[in-house]
Amino acid sequence: MKFVLPIIALFVVLCSSGLAFAGSDDAKWVAKCISDNKDEKVSIDVITKYCTCMNNKMDDNETLSITAWEKTHPAERAACDKESGWK
Repeated sequence: MKFVLPIIALFVVLCSSGLAFAGSDDAKWVAKCISDNKDEKVSIDVITKYCTCMNNKMDDNETLSITAWEKTHPAERAACDKESGWK
């Protein structure tokens, strides 16, 4: 029993650090998208919703930025325009 608790604790730490890494990577992509769209005539809230939506539609292994990816995925872009309220 003494060995089980440290193993469980190690497992929890390793799993949570993996989630934190994925989240920080997503945050970087969304931040870049927000920066790319900062001069648009919509609120930062709408841009953030749009970029988050686009990021969620992308595969985790995608290497293109959100801005580059949206140019080749018009259906996803239209869906995120609608979801975010971008007009």
